[in-house]
Amino acid sequence: MVGNGMAGARLVSEVRARSADVRITVFGAEAWQPYNRVLLSNVLAGTSSPDQVRLLDPRWYADHGVTARLGVPVTAIDRDCRTVIAADGTREPYDVLVLATGSEPVVPPIPGAERATAFRTLDDCDRIREAAERAGGAVVVGGGLLGIEAARGLAGRGVPVTLLHLAGHLMERQLDAEAGLILRETLGGLGVDIRTGVTVSAVRERHVELSTGERMDADLVVLACGVRPVVGLARDAGLEVDRGVVVDDELRTDDPSIFAIGECAQHAGHVYGLVAPAWEQASVVADLVTGTDKEARYRGSRLVTRLKASSVELAAMGETHLTEDEAEIVRFSHRHKGTYRKLVIRDGRLVGAILLGETAAVGTLTQLFDRGGPLPFDRAGLLFPGLGGVPVADSPTRMPDAARVCQCNNVTKGQIRACWESGARDVEAVAAATRATTGCGGCRDAVEGIVGWLCEQEGVSA
Repeated sequence: MVGNGMAGARLVSEVRARSADVRITVFGAEAWQPYNRVLLSNVLAGTSSPDQVRLLDPRWYADHGVTARLGVPVTAIDRDCRTVIAADGTREPYDVLVLATGSEPVVPPIPGAERATAFRTLDDCDRIREAAERAGGAVVVGGGLLGIEAARGLAGRGVPVTLLHLAGHLMERQLDAEAGLILRETLGGLGVDIRTGVTVSAVRERHVELSTGERMDADLVVLACGVRPVVGLARDAGLEVDRGVVVDDELRTDDPSIFAIGECAQHAGHVYGLVAPAWEQASVVADLVTGTDKEARYRGSRLVTRLKASSVELAAMGETHLTEDEAEIVRFSHRHKGTYRKLVIRDGRLVGAILLGETAAVGTLTQLFDRGGPLPFDRAGLLFPGLGGVPVADSPTRMPDAARVCQCNNVTKGQIRACWESGARDVEAVAAATRATTGCGGCRDAVEGIVGWLCEQEGVSA
């Protein structure tokens, strides 16, 4: 296994859960134990410690017979000898090789970019937090998910922060202009000054320069300009590479003994940058390499994006940019309250949605989007769950056991109920048994609600 991030660590644990006999060696470029990169914004904000976002206990490798070479990157693949060569000169043979090399930050080619800090790893978090302690002001470049989370985290630490974004509105890939505007106003109320439609031309010692010639003071500059798949190792080995390492439905590259998963993999033209697809891919590869299910195939993922910034509720899924000419659009907007809800419906099925502000409807809509089932006639009831006979999927009393509570780990209410009946009486115990809440963390409130409801029904203490 080359890569010990969220995809690589998940595959190692999935393989070991299926077989104790497969000899596993994992190389990780970072010296850290694998951690949940999705929750780095919590570490930056100070609401979580590095230990709290760790995916595997340090003793896990030894306890499960896994050889872990942490802080030892792989530098080459010898496909003829079926061997990987590490930076320390180690040559490790393989029968099956899995690439989970992830992504790297995009650094704009501007003068002084080396003075800025990317926001991608725990080491980046440490550098940003240390700089924030003495910074009189900070600039975050990039208004996507990571940029917003970084800016909100810094503002939560009391640092005056300005977010600069090239596009006309925030999160333009996931949100339409109106949702972007309301998100901007919400963040503004939380201490984040936002400038859109601007280009940074240089990073200087204590300021950044815009293409207009304007200067903005900044003791700390954080780059969140997107990521790109790390494919150099695969390309140098002669594997097919496009935007990512090209794989088929078995997640195999054009060398049948080499797989690729996670953010470095390109399947059916798509490179996924979210955790749920990576974990779905890990499950398929684990089934194939252990022989547990030789018919396992990956058919692509339906993406639900959740913003993980304190005091900001946002979920977006599917095709959010279709027009009235292309689809049925149902929309509700209340700028004063920071609320925006939009449904995109085609052929009677939900193909996209945006939920900003109070997101009680997210559970119901995620299920409808994920399953592609027909929608009820009362569209407005979908935006305002509980009205018009439309059930609230996030309410434990109305949620069917088949409802998927944790999208990242594919955990249903029924599985949580079974876990509770086996003795799990709090979220941590449920997480340990099912992995619910350990992805993006967006389902934690729902899991807490189910556990609390079950305890209340049975008259036991949570």
